[in-house]
Amino acid sequence: MSLRLIDDFKASTHAAVLQTELAAAAVFAFLVAIAFLCAACFIIVREQYGPVEACLAGAGLFLVVALIVIGIYAARRRQIEARAAARAKSTAQTLLSDPALLAAGIQIVRMVGVKRLIPILAVGGLALGLMAGRSQANAPAGEQAPAE
Repeated sequence: MSLRLIDDFKASTHAAVLQTELAAAAVFAFLVAIAFLCAACFIIVREQYGPVEACLAGAGLFLVVALIVIGIYAARRRQIEARAAARAKSTAQTLLSDPALLAAGIQIVRMVGVKRLIPILAVGGLALGLMAGRSQANAPAGEQAPAE
């Protein structure tokens, strides 16, 4: 049984390594093709307009490509942060609406007693307020949550 698992693992690992090698070869070939295309465009522009203009055209082209990539990166980063915030908010709402958690909280209140639980809750609320104030102070100026 364990030999079959090991053989399956070897086969899947071999397939993954082979796929990675093929992808790396394709990426390398693509980069070489792009380099030759850039060189050909540079030579054409140099012959028609001169070497300075050819260099400026190449720099402008790569600047535009870099700006597009930066824009895509920034949009993707904002999207990932929004998803993480939504996931965190959803998790917090799920915990508060969980009947098992509420039942456990009620049992803890019954065991400890209301008179002994009030000071514990006061200290916990104070600590929560201090942590929330600290996170608001550490947030950048434009990203602070609006007061409700």
